[in-house]
Amino acid sequence: MNKIAIIKESRIDDKRTPLAPRHINALLTRFPNLSITVQPSKHRCFLDQEYKDCGAIISEDLRTSDLILGVKEIEPNLLIPSKSYMFFSHTTKIQPNNSAAAQGTPGMDKKELIKEIIKRKITLIDYENIRDDLSRRYLGFGRFAGIVGCYNSLNLYLETDGQSPMPRAYELNSYKKLKENITKRNFANARIVITGDGRVARGSLEFIESANIKQVTPEEFIENNNTSAVFCNLPTSKYVSNKKGDDFDLQHFINCPEKYISVLDKYLYTTTVLITSHYWDPKSPRLFKKNDIAKYAKLKVIGDITCDINGSIPTTLRSTTIKNPYFYLDPITFEEVEKNNDSLAIMAIDNLPSELPRDSSAEFGDGIVNEVLPFMIEKDDGRILNATITHNGQFLSKYQYLSDYINS
Repeated sequence: MNKIAIIKESRIDDKRTPLAPRHINALLTRFPNLSITVQPSKHRCFLDQEYKDCGAIISEDLRTSDLILGVKEIEPNLLIPSKSYMFFSHTTKIQPNNSAAAQGTPGMDKKELIKEIIKRKITLIDYENIRDDLSRRYLGFGRFAGIVGCYNSLNLYLETDGQSPMPRAYELNSYKKLKENITKRNFANARIVITGDGRVARGSLEFIESANIKQVTPEEFIENNNTSAVFCNLPTSKYVSNKKGDDFDLQHFINCPEKYISVLDKYLYTTTVLITSHYWDPKSPRLFKKNDIAKYAKLKVIGDITCDINGSIPTTLRSTTIKNPYFYLDPITFEEVEKNNDSLAIMAIDNLPSELPRDSSAEFGDGIVNEVLPFMIEKDDGRILNATITHNGQFLSKYQYLSDYINS
């Protein structure tokens, strides 16, 4: 493999890129026989000239490339026959709404995307499935999803609390500036719950430390009615419980999520801001039922970073956008309403890292340079093969189940 390309993203609201200009220079230094083409884009967070200055070829024509890199799903009509692609396809987690409105690019039919990949004899490698022996992902934008999602959720709280909101994350366009802004604000009596213990949750927890909000244990959160702002983190073991009453076992939960129930309810009675940063499997329990919302009288904001439509959080009726980040629900009728004193505010942006595209792309590209491309250019240790969904338009055995799905 000697020729790599970066495609222009299909979504004009997504300014991210798989490689930053500095990664071009690093790759060309390490692999002198490599050439890298960048498709020109007016929306990408880095300028075409920045890539050119680092040694990239700027060209619309990607037909001679051996591997084409993107971030989100690529429009089916743009796929070049018999080429290898690497991007987040959002196809391997089959969900009831996976056809058109699943996580990923809104409106893109995942069945049709897979069908076109088969038809055009594409080799598809999915970033999400490039994992180590313990099934931990090498690549992801999760940290920045957590950071931006936490910022947006706290900003929404300020708005519902009658305070003037902070500038939007995309307007600041800098993680450093986000932290500078959050330290200046007062979160009064906010009681915040952050779910999860993975990369997204760590991003949320990393950021909320900048807000000068005291962390308490889950037990303290339930027992104490604090007079100042507090937050607690609920790892998986704290918000689900084995149906039989057995001690929590993470591996058992991963293997048998249907054998668990949610116990989040006991925390939500005094929660004002819920920030969901957990991973959710469709077989896992939903964290609460929509009829429960009316019981949580103090709950004013849900920042659903997971953004699984009809997933673990029933209030996520739809995803929101960077330009229109919030919507409001009547907690009794569960209908979308205009903002009012009794409404529940929802943040469910499906591409949160795009609000800090330069920071998040730089971190993501580090992973590609260090943990992916060397194993494609030199010798694969199995991580690339395991993430290959199709080869020349044929499903690999691990993903053969998708054949039945697209024909259903």
